[in-house]
Amino acid sequence: MLLTDRERTAMPTPEQRLDRSEALHQQVARTIRNDIESGALRDGQVLDSTRELAAQWGVSVFTITEAMRLLAAEGLVVSKSRSKRVVNAPDQSKRNEIRLQSPRVLIVGGYAGSGKTELGRILARETGWPILDKDTLTRPVLEAALELIGLSPHDRESEQYLKLLRPREYEALMEAAAENVACGNSAIITAPFIAEFNDSAWLDRTRSSFVDKNASVTFVWVYCDEGSMQTYIRRRGAARDAAKLADWNGYLGRINLDFRPPVPHMLINNCISGAPLKAQARTLLREVMSGEAE
Repeated sequence: MLLTDRERTAMPTPEQRLDRSEALHQQVARTIRNDIESGALRDGQVLDSTRELAAQWGVSVFTITEAMRLLAAEGLVVSKSRSKRVVNAPDQSKRNEIRLQSPRVLIVGGYAGSGKTELGRILARETGWPILDKDTLTRPVLEAALELIGLSPHDRESEQYLKLLRPREYEALMEAAAENVACGNSAIITAPFIAEFNDSAWLDRTRSSFVDKNASVTFVWVYCDEGSMQTYIRRRGAARDAAKLADWNGYLGRINLDFRPPVPHMLINNCISGAPLKAQARTLLREVMSGEAE
């Protein structure tokens, strides 16, 4: 389902974005739900206590209790006692594997904290296709390279990183995808892709390179409102995000939350008001496969 003009108009504008303080428990529930459905939280895993979760999220005990109430109602969390909650996701052990007549490449982009990696993991669990995540593939080598040139291993803002190292990260990522496709495998590629999705020439060149390998390409953009992004980034506690959090308003001033790729694409709305990420992933896959599964 490619985005229509009416659907673009229906997306939240800066003025329409949710008041973060009114829906924190939904935000917590959504993130934990995504973690369960992506496999980051496993079936039978004991969750941290209410007080521990409240401290991790920087919210009240009441907020966590309300979030858990939502997840329990969905059957994703089961209370074993007053203080012990366990993940309930028995279907995680099932393996799905979809083989197609020709490979599909899903290129998933979005700002930090938008949920693109979680979407990629859910898509991978639904299909059995490999997920190629930029941070997973390149971070150890990138951090070593940054230290060798005298920079912090967590630097993602300097001119040296942007000009010398970032292009090589994306080159390695896309080469890994190309190798999978050459072997007849579909692939899910996750990275910010901010500069790339702003570059029509890159988009056209990338699509053509995969088409030449008998693969079709779907570009996916994950949208998330600023409040949800900030809370998610704080929670994951990655050192590479420190500069963003230290000057959050400055960071917001450098990005465009209303950006959309200038080519046909699928939009995933990972705001609190959006449909569950797993449901959107399944809709995306139905469109991508178009009945061509073997």
